[in-house]
Order: sequence, then C-alpha cells, then structure tokens
Amino acid sequence: MKAALYTALILMGAALSAMQPDKTTTIFMIGDSTMANKSGIDKGNKERGWGMALQSYFDDNIVIDNHAVNGRSTLSFINEGRWDKVKAKMKPGDLVIIQFGHNDEKPNADRHTVPGSTFDYNLAKFVRETRELGGVPVLMNCVVRRRWVPASLVATAAAAGKNIDDESLRSTTATNDVTSDGDSLVFADTHGTYRIAPRDVAERMHCLYVDANKITEDLETSLGIEGSRKLHMNFLPGEEPSVPKGRQDNTHYNVHGAQVVARLLADALCHELPLLTRYRVNYDICVDRNGRGDYTSLADAIASVPEGKKVSIQILGGQWERPALTKQQKKNISITLRMGAEFTEQ
Repeated sequence: MKAALYTALILMGAALSAMQPDKTTTIFMIGDSTMANKSGIDKGNKERGWGMALQSYFDDNIVIDNHAVNGRSTLSFINEGRWDKVKAKMKPGDLVIIQFGHNDEKPNADRHTVPGSTFDYNLAKFVRETRELGGVPVLMNCVVRRRWVPASLVATAAAAGKNIDDESLRSTTATNDVTSDGDSLVFADTHGTYRIAPRDVAERMHCLYVDANKITEDLETSLGIEGSRKLHMNFLPGEEPSVPKGRQDNTHYNVHGAQVVARLLADALCHELPLLTRYRVNYDICVDRNGRGDYTSLADAIASVPEGKKVSIQILGGQWERPALTKQQKKNISITLRMGAEFTEQ
C-alpha cells in the first residue's frame, strides 16, 4: 500500500496546507445502513449509522458528508445516481470512504453483485473515478453482524447468515433473552468473500484500505455475548422506551454502538493516512440535535456527568441556551462549540 499512501499524502497535503479559514476538506461516505444517517431522531429513534458519529472525532477543518443510504449495494448506489451526486461535489484532496457488502450479497436483481466479478468492478469504479477527480479513495470492507452460534454450527450458520435481510431486522421484536441459550457459542462470519473483495481491489489498485470487518469483529468478541448486544438495536422488552416490546436487530447500531465504532474507524483512518491525525479530536461527550453525538439535549448531557468528575463536552451546530452551571460544574465541565454552534443568552 506504499504507493497508495504516497499519492494520498500528496493530495491531502496539498489540500490541507492550502486551507483558508473558510475552506475545509470533505470526507464523503458511501455505503449502506450500517453507515447511513438516520431519520426520526427528534421522535426518539435510537438507531445510528457509524458514519453519523464520525464528525465527533474530527475538528472543523474536516467536514463529514455522509451519502450512505439504507438498503443500498454498490449496484443500486450507482444505478440510482447517488454516486454521480457525490462526484459533482468532490474537490481535489477530498476523501471518499467506500464501504459496501451487506446488500450486495442479497439476491435481489437490483442489488446483487458477485465478489471477484461485479462487486469488485463497482468498487474499482469508485476508486478510479475518485482519483480522476483528484480525490483520495479509502476502501473499507463491511462491519460485522453480531452473530453468535454453537461452535459446531459455525460453517452452516455463516452460510445461512447470507440470507439475513438487514432492513427486516428493524421490525423483529424480542420476547425474552435473545443473547444465548447457555450453549457454547462462538462468533460467526456472515459475509463470506464480500469481506475479502475490498482488500483484493485495494491491493490491485494500490488504494488505502481499512479492515473494518476485523476491527468490528475484534470489538464484538472482546465484549462477549451480552456486551456486544449493547452495541446494537437489540433491546429486551422494557429495556428501551422507544421500542417497549424489545427488538432483535444484530446488524444496526444504537447510539452507543455507533460512537464506539466511529471512534475505532477514525483511529484506523488516521493510521492509514497520518495527516488526518492533526485534525483528530477526543471529547468525553458529544451533543448534537441531529443525532451525531451521544445526546441530543445539552441538559441531558450535563445531567449525565458524575459529581466531581472532569468532563469535556462538544456541541455540533445550532443555537443553544447557555446552561446555568453550578460553581462546581463550571470547574469540572468544559464546553466547546463546534460546526457553527452558538449560545444564546437567557
């Protein structure tokens, strides 16, 4: 990947060094529901794509423009004209994160592609056309589904996993403990060669590559059966007010899961493209009304801070009423306004 890194550093270096106060570098994101922005945030929807949370981990010199859409594959993303819209906005030095696979494996004619053939061709098209416009492509393979199965059934479970429809999982309700029946369980792959093809294309085309599949599998297995459930829209009855009957969705992330995954993939991006490191930020809490943070309410964020603990809070965009902090809170809570956020006086 040395050639890819060298080219990317030149393009990014030119773009970032030429920055003026009113100019930014954009990270475009193209992919599916695991990355996408979600609607209904103001109505209590807790589902998040990891791409929603990525802005939390880069300063205002980097703007995340997330074009990922639920249910899309490389084929449907191109055929619906979504890729053309990204190309029309791209400028030299911008990044494009390319992450597909969950829906390319579906049998639907308008979505299905084949690893080693049409899937690779479409990924290569994204890479080639990004470069033609002076952009820097970054290939990622798909994030994992949370799939724990009996050790003896790993092979068959992985094959059966290909038939899971990510979109239908949102309406699957849980009636009792959905994590384990007490058997010896292991984590199983559900993507097969769809997780390998992006790496192969990256190697052939000397493109930057992030193994998001391995990163998220390592995350889920480190947390175990119950801990990994807390990353997803997988709630037991009565556990989450917005889905009182519970939900059994092991594909899509909740607020916490999106933040954790975005943080890991932001670090992976900086590892592959070190120039990004200077724009990488870390705050304890992020607040954003559009769902990009841990909270949509500043009051809720402040209320979550343990007494006496020092905490940094960033606010992304919009106008906010300046909070009335106690003397102790003023000592322990630092608030940073970002992405045009402003305080209005009471």
